[in-house]
Amino acid sequence: MNVTRKDFLSLAASAAAMPVRASSPAPLPEIKAMLMHWGLNQWGEYVPGGLDTIGGAKNVYKTKVLFDEAVWNRFVDAMVAAGMNMVVVDLGEFPVYPSHPELALPGSRSPEWILSEVRRLKKLGLELIPKLNFSATHDAWLQEYSHMLTTSKYRQVCSDIIRDTSEMFDHPRFLHIGYDEEGFELQKGFKCVRCDEVWWSDFLYIVNAVESCGMRTWMWSDYGWRHEDFADKCPKQVLQSNWYYDEQLAGFDMASMAPSHKLARMILNLYKKLDKAGFDQVPCGSNWKSKKYRDSGRPVNDSIVDLVKYGRKFISREHLKGFMMGSWSGCTQEGEQHNMEAISLMQKAVGFVNKGGSATA
Repeated sequence: MNVTRKDFLSLAASAAAMPVRASSPAPLPEIKAMLMHWGLNQWGEYVPGGLDTIGGAKNVYKTKVLFDEAVWNRFVDAMVAAGMNMVVVDLGEFPVYPSHPELALPGSRSPEWILSEVRRLKKLGLELIPKLNFSATHDAWLQEYSHMLTTSKYRQVCSDIIRDTSEMFDHPRFLHIGYDEEGFELQKGFKCVRCDEVWWSDFLYIVNAVESCGMRTWMWSDYGWRHEDFADKCPKQVLQSNWYYDEQLAGFDMASMAPSHKLARMILNLYKKLDKAGFDQVPCGSNWKSKKYRDSGRPVNDSIVDLVKYGRKFISREHLKGFMMGSWSGCTQEGEQHNMEAISLMQKAVGFVNKGGSATA
């Protein structure tokens, strides 16, 4: 077939007018994350230099950073060997926030130290993601600002710290904002409690502050356990980590659960509800009650393996972005055994994680 110049120009013009289909981005590896704690002032109330007793339990406000770098480095080596690809670190009092250096304690690390660690772990295949817990139950690290909830001063400080954190972590994909275990029934004796619309107002402000820095908000999902409107009110782009540690040894089969295991049913059902509502999820497990498991004849709390199986079954591939494991122990010699056990358990579950292929986040 002979093609004249006129024909050629006509074909070229037609091709130029055709819509160009953008190539889909390569799917990202599924998240296999460990939760670690650089800062430890996320429990109890801010009481400078003393003890605070709430609900009969003593919550000690740490007056210095408790962090053993050698122990942390051993954790990093273990996570790499176990096949993890992400570490979520609770910050609290650990950094020197450039905009609010008054929150630093003896032992707080510089932004330069943190940035160098972000880059070091990246070379090892570990994505370092920051976590700042803004729950009124876990914000002792904010010191006096933790008693200023919903005020313009409080919100400005939170925005400043979020911006600082984004820069220290070299503009990460996510910022985990905590927001767990908050409500009047969980804060009896606290100076400041926020509920209902006041909770939502601060929460949505924080989400906007995170997104304005180019990060995606990640949160604990337990507010949805007892608030039926959570899935309707929460922005759909917020990454959810509903946590189930099976502390009551209720298991994962709701049909065989005892009548007393109402909370377990509530938590397990929330995974399904969030999926149906269109939320991306990273279910979280823990071995923090391993002693109870040992006392019942089981060696460790290995429920993370069953949680991975459950997530695979009841969360759609589209919305299941991976899994996270935490021991709720610090980067200290006292917390080393528990953290190492958590890493080992997550490694045991990694086989199930890998079977699902890839996911985008």
